Amino acid sequence: MLFSHISDTHLGLVQYGSEEREQDVYHVFNQAIDISIKDHVDFVIFAGDIFHVPNPNGTAIIQMANALKRLKKNNVDSFFILGEHDISRIRSTPVPYIYHNLEFSKYIGHGNPFEYKGILLAGFDKIRKAEIPQYEEKFKKVDDIASNHEGHKILVMHQGITEFNKFAGELQSTDLPKNFTYYAMGHLHDHDIKKFNHLNGPIAYPGSIELTTSEGIKEIKKGFFEVDISRKDAENNWIELDTRKQFSFKTDYDELTKSIDEISMKIGTMERKPIVEIKIKGENIETDQIQAQISRLYSQTLRCFWRITSKDVSDSSIFLERPIAIDDEMFRLSVDAVGSEQIANFAVKELLPLLASGQIKEASQIIVENFEKYKKEVKNDYVN
Repeated sequence: MLFSHISDTHLGLVQYGSEEREQDVYHVFNQAIDISIKDHVDFVIFAGDIFHVPNPNGTAIIQMANALKRLKKNNVDSFFILGEHDISRIRSTPVPYIYHNLEFSKYIGHGNPFEYKGILLAGFDKIRKAEIPQYEEKFKKVDDIASNHEGHKILVMHQGITEFNKFAGELQSTDLPKNFTYYAMGHLHDHDIKKFNHLNGPIAYPGSIELTTSEGIKEIKKGFFEVDISRKDAENNWIELDTRKQFSFKTDYDELTKSIDEISMKIGTMERKPIVEIKIKGENIETDQIQAQISRLYSQTLRCFWRITSKDVSDSSIFLERPIAIDDEMFRLSVDAVGSEQIANFAVKELLPLLASGQIKEASQIIVENFEKYKKEVKNDYVN
């Protein structure tokens, strides 16, 4: 039996305000669906962050609906859970529920295991870090059920695991139910897979299907997993998708003209215009001269960004050298600024994503919720 494990599709993302970038997301998403159909997978798992915002535009909603219809037409079932981008802080019905109600796909994020073609499936929607202690009993319950199931057991979650990313991790691998043979994860945008002696199967992240703004500009492959569970152990095959190329170059100001020539040659034959970032360091820099040289690339690129960096910054800044770790560095700097990991965690991991995606009402709601929680804690401390 074969299934596709797809995550972090972020349908509706309009990066740089560019319609082309929105279409790029739909392009790779439909590739993943078409490949799954062509390879005759038995079912598809969507491991959260289906949409980029809880109130997606009509095009994003229709793209998902049409994909699910194609799967159904080809007798491919699908299952989904919700990520933090799918869930509004304001009480409302998440948009993906529509697909469950219309029987296009089956929602499994409630944590209740069920059997499908001899497989035990269980899923949990995104769990906020403050809520994790409440799930210990639920994890134990699904683990007990899994221990009594003879066939494959798949757990679907949208969480960061500390052993994969210590700053983005909300759970450790030891917190997970141990009796599942495959852990279909979402949330982390790089694809990765690890096996642990205390778990019966691998923890697998397929990564996002396209580069999102928080990941920076870089050369990286994106895709999804096809997982073969016809034997005792789950076997992963990572499928690369045809994404728009993105490049980040470094150059000295004195070598700028030569560097632009080389970049132009490298990208000149590409069918789809790439996104390019150029980091320039040097002394006595004239921005008019930079702009004149950079403008030579405009007709060859979808977007071309440039910025000046000092030697110290380019050598030491995690922002420039490791865009993938921007969130990690932001968290560290926030801790330094406010003097509290708890407050920094709230600001960076809960409040900032809402504000960055324009969810002002949701951000206000979570601030009120945390303030009320803080008042109760202070009151209890005073009483005690």
